[in-house]
Amino acid sequence: MVIFMHHHHIARISKLPNSRLACQVILKSRLPNGNYYFSRSNALQSSQRNYGSGPNPNPNQNHIKVWPFIAITLLGSGAYALMVNSRTEMSASSKSSTTFTSSKTPVVFVLGGPGAGKGTQCARLVRDYKFIHLSAGDLLRAEQDREGSEFGDLIKTYIKEGNIVPMEVTIKLLQKAMIDAVSKCSDGNAKFLIDGFPRKMDQALRFEEEICQARIVLFLDCSEEEMQTRVLKRGETSGRTDDNPESIAKRFKTFIETSMPVIDYFKAQNKVVTIDARKSPEDVYKDIQEKLREKLTL
Repeated sequence: MVIFMHHHHIARISKLPNSRLACQVILKSRLPNGNYYFSRSNALQSSQRNYGSGPNPNPNQNHIKVWPFIAITLLGSGAYALMVNSRTEMSASSKSSTTFTSSKTPVVFVLGGPGAGKGTQCARLVRDYKFIHLSAGDLLRAEQDREGSEFGDLIKTYIKEGNIVPMEVTIKLLQKAMIDAVSKCSDGNAKFLIDGFPRKMDQALRFEEEICQARIVLFLDCSEEEMQTRVLKRGETSGRTDDNPESIAKRFKTFIETSMPVIDYFKAQNKVVTIDARKSPEDVYKDIQEKLREKLTL
């Protein structure tokens, strides 16, 4: 569509800053799943500010004020369409380059604070539904004890202080464990429970970009008091260096500050199954079975 305008109208448009015509026409933001959303409110506000300032125009020239808006709208619409098309193609390309696909290799993230019962419930799901259980914490602890590990000392320091191990290490260990597990399946298919991961948004993004999209997130919701009681009792026999009051407090704080945004992110995608983990292990498992059947073919 071509618009013919008098030269002095064009001169008016050309005086607009380039940022009004291009940069602020579209505000793009990247969502954690690799897709993009767009907002044109910023462009509209910018246009309103631009035309709302300065001396009032001559009433006799009111009939030409609409042209700059039309031109900006057309430019914005064209750029918007091009940008959507470009980002869609990039997103499709990114998904096709992951190690696994969610349709063939379902992944269930199991999240909850320390002592929420992740390991206990995962063991039951493995027993009854043939999931392959991968614990990010167990993989890290095994790696720190492995002779000759290049990450051993680093992992040990992070775990002892209740901090999150760098995601590159954790994702590398998970990816290797998943590849090994799938290679042992006769049909090449496997379904995974991954507990204690992702604990940060960057972990969630990197995992979904490089390994696989999560199918479901199982969130075991438990109070800090209950979790502390459980972990201290577990610490009497577990031998884990992080099962002590100081580490527990740090780990819970870390969970609230960094892991809850991950859960909120997956909630926005309707992937979260929330379970009241304060109940007995038996009742918690019944709730998990009931809710997972609604979301996943078990």
